Amino acid sequence: MKLGYLAFKNLVSKPLNLLLSLMLLSLSVSLVTFVLQLSQQLGGQLSKNIAPFDMVIGAKGSPLQLVLSSVLHVDAPTGNINLKDAAVLKKHPFVQTAIPVSYGDNYKGYRILGTEANYLDHYNAELLEGMLFEKPFEVVAGHHVAHLLNLNIGDTFVSSHGLASGGTEVHDEHLFTIKGILKPSGTVVDQLLVTNLESIWLAHDHEEHSEEEEHIDKEDHAKESGNHQEHDHHGEDHDHEEAHLGDEHHEEKEITSLLVKFKSPLGMVQLPRFINENTSMQAALPGFEVQRLMRLLGSGVQTINGIALAILLVSGLSIFISLLKTIRERKQELALLRTYGLRTGQLLGLALLEGLFLALIGFVLGWLLGRLGIWVVSRYMQNEYGYGLQINAPEQFEFYLLGLILVLTTIATMLASRSIFKLNVAKTLSDV
Repeated sequence: MKLGYLAFKNLVSKPLNLLLSLMLLSLSVSLVTFVLQLSQQLGGQLSKNIAPFDMVIGAKGSPLQLVLSSVLHVDAPTGNINLKDAAVLKKHPFVQTAIPVSYGDNYKGYRILGTEANYLDHYNAELLEGMLFEKPFEVVAGHHVAHLLNLNIGDTFVSSHGLASGGTEVHDEHLFTIKGILKPSGTVVDQLLVTNLESIWLAHDHEEHSEEEEHIDKEDHAKESGNHQEHDHHGEDHDHEEAHLGDEHHEEKEITSLLVKFKSPLGMVQLPRFINENTSMQAALPGFEVQRLMRLLGSGVQTINGIALAILLVSGLSIFISLLKTIRERKQELALLRTYGLRTGQLLGLALLEGLFLALIGFVLGWLLGRLGIWVVSRYMQNEYGYGLQINAPEQFEFYLLGLILVLTTIATMLASRSIFKLNVAKTLSDV
């Protein structure tokens, strides 16, 4: 007699009990696998993208926001800083490289980043085709952007103001041209449209000129409708002031942030404090801020894992109750099997197989649900932030989880099967 087949038939003969046990078991497995995979992959992505730079210098505000916006490109900037002030820090003896970055525009939701060409070298980004940007409004497209938006060498586009795809203000006075497309690097560069700093400055200088001209036109209109003598005199002073401020602004270029790589670990100890205490700028350490973020996420991970463990224990209790009820209802059947020659150990093995089948089916369903959750989150993150997650094969901790489930199931089955050892075949069959 095939005990495996008989165990499976016994298992599916009580669909409601089976469904309840599977729901609890698969829910606990899916929670554990989903949360651990999510935290593990997020941590890996963050560490990979912050590795090229030791410090970020930007406007005063939240240091975490500064890192998220300037290194990971998933948040709005804290503001702008003066290029001259940042240039002084480039000459500091602790600084190996300092790369200015500037942004504020997007194309269909993908950020246009103004920087220097060696920014790409820090991420080991290589050209798939075309060439690097050399002139203003020439762009190198990250692999993911080029693939998703179907961009090719020579294509042109206009940028929209802001970092969200829903921006209505379009800089249609300047056309950006795709000069190169990068190979996939698995870093943040895949999600960017990279150009030089002059492109960002020119696009926004034109915007400021337009606003200035509009303001001057309003002043001229006010002069015509009011007292000509008094308002003309005031208007001349105001126009002179606007022109002066405009010229000063164009001389004082701004950037969003400065990405710094240190020559020595001493720079990480001394330079951030000096900048924060003695300048109008802010220095943030990407490694420290990401660790702080992961600690916050880690507390949530531990909480969810605690809930999953509690559900797993309830699932074990459910299996125990289900098997105990099944064995009691099938006393006559078990006694009859004894008359066909099955020993007590074989009956115990039959009950154990039922429990193991339940555990394996529940684990597989839970694992699949966990990976489905990763796929859903990956699609969301890909659309919102440009970061995707991988659907990985079973990992070591998941095999440990399977082992824990099998141990719990075995214990529950052995406890529920104690009545098998006390089975009185003659009395049980005579009661039929």
